Amino acid sequence: MRTTYIAKPADLEDKWWVVDAEGLVLGRVAAEVAIILRGKHKPIFTPHVNCGDHVIVINADKIVLTGKKLDQKFQERYSYYPGGLKRTSYRVLMETHPERALESAIKGMLPHTRLGRAMMKKCRIYASPTHPHEAQKPEVRQLSR
Repeated sequence: MRTTYIAKPADLEDKWWVVDAEGLVLGRVAAEVAIILRGKHKPIFTPHVNCGDHVIVINADKIVLTGKKLDQKFQERYSYYPGGLKRTSYRVLMETHPERALESAIKGMLPHTRLGRAMMKKCRIYASPTHPHEAQKPEVRQLSR
């Protein structure tokens, strides 16, 4: 009888990937990065184990939103006080903090548990084309356009 393979922390090897987001659509980049962070691209994927890889996203300021989303889509935060809803349009968000737009999109595609928070710690997002992680020898990952 065959049993289901379950990855153990000793079996895992973390790789480092660099994703260039220049000219790519926000949601498509977020979906691909979430797959890598989850580990679904590996044959040893186990849902309850953090078996994903580290991802470095560069050029987050050159990400594209399709249609009228720059003006019609908002990032909302709530301070848990009455009337404490803060809304920021994506046009302002992309001009001031473009990495936050991608971070919130990726975070929404991961599990909303301790495991998801641990997976999100493996994601580093930079608005510029440079990053300080050359010592980890990351490999370039091409995403589909």
